[in-house]
Amino acid sequence: MITALAFAPSAVFSAAFLCSVRQDRRMFRNAVLLGLVAISTAVALLFVRPRHAEFLLALYFLGTVLGGLLLSFFMVVNGFVMIRKEGRRPANLLSLLLGLTIVAVLFLLENLRQSGSPAAATSMGVLLLLSAYVAFLFVCFLGYAFLYGRVRVRGDVDFVVMLGSGLLGGERVPPLLASRLRKGLEIHDRQIRRGGKAPVLLTSGGQGADERVAESTAMARWLVDNGAPPADVREEDRSRTTDENLRYSRTIMAADNPGYRCVVVTNNFHAFRAALTARRAGVNGQVLGSPTARYYWPSATIREFVAIMSQHRVLNLAMGVLLTVLAVLLSWPAWR
Repeated sequence: MITALAFAPSAVFSAAFLCSVRQDRRMFRNAVLLGLVAISTAVALLFVRPRHAEFLLALYFLGTVLGGLLLSFFMVVNGFVMIRKEGRRPANLLSLLLGLTIVAVLFLLENLRQSGSPAAATSMGVLLLLSAYVAFLFVCFLGYAFLYGRVRVRGDVDFVVMLGSGLLGGERVPPLLASRLRKGLEIHDRQIRRGGKAPVLLTSGGQGADERVAESTAMARWLVDNGAPPADVREEDRSRTTDENLRYSRTIMAADNPGYRCVVVTNNFHAFRAALTARRAGVNGQVLGSPTARYYWPSATIREFVAIMSQHRVLNLAMGVLLTVLAVLLSWPAWR
C-alpha cells in the first residue's frame, strides 16, 4: 500500500504526459511533464528504499557538482571551437558564456556557503532555487527534444516544407541549409519508391537585404540540380522568420488542398521549437530534423532554449518571483 502511494504522483504525471502527447506532440508542456515523471519516480524510489537515501542524495549532490564542472569545461572548449570555425558573432558565443556562467555560479555558491551570514544564506537559497528551475527546464527541453527527434511520419504526405536560412555570397546554399534540402529530397524519393504520390517540395524563405535571390529560389535550384523533378518544386518567397515560413506555407498548402498533410524539415537542433511554432501557426504536420555538425549543436541548442523561454517570459518571470519569495521565507529563521 505504501509503495503504491509513493508511486502515485509518478503514475499521475505519466498519465498526464501520455494524454498530452496523444493530444499533440508539439507542446512544451510535454517536456515539463516528462521531467516531473522522472523526478517523482526518483523521489518514490528514495521513499521505498530509505536505507539508500543518504547514499543516493550524496551521489546526486556529487554528480551535480562534478557534472556542472564537466559541462562548463565542455562548453568553454566548444565555445572556442565555435569562434574558430564560425566567427565571433554573439550567437556563436552562447556555449562559452554558459560554461563561464556555470563556473561563476558554483564559485559564488561556495563563497556564500562559507560566509554563513543571514544575507548570504538568503542569497544562496535564491540562487539555488533559480538555478535549479532553469536547469530543470533545460534538461526537460533536451530530453523531450531528443524524443521528438525520433518521430517518424507514417503514411504519405502532400507537402515537404523546407525552412530557409541565410545564403552564402547572397545566392549559394550553405552546408546547414543543404542538410535540410537533402533530408527533404530523401523523404520525397522514399515516398515515391514505396508507391505513393510524389509530394510537393515547398521551399520557404524570402530575400534578405544582403541576398541576391530569395532563399526559396536558391533552395529550389539546389533541389533541381540534385535530381528533384522541377514540376514537384514550389516556392514560398515572402517569409523572413520561422513563424512566417510556416504561416505562409500553410496558406499555400491549404489553398492547394484543404485536407493536406505535410512534414516540415529543418535542422535537428531547431526541430522542437519549429514544431511549437508550427502548432501555433496551425500547420497540419510534424517537424523532422536533419543532421548538424557536432561542434555547432551546443550553441544552437542553447539559442533554441533561450528562444522558447523568451516566448514564455511572463510565466518564467512569475516563477522567478515565486521562487525568490520561497527562498526568503525558508531562510527567515537565520535572520532571527
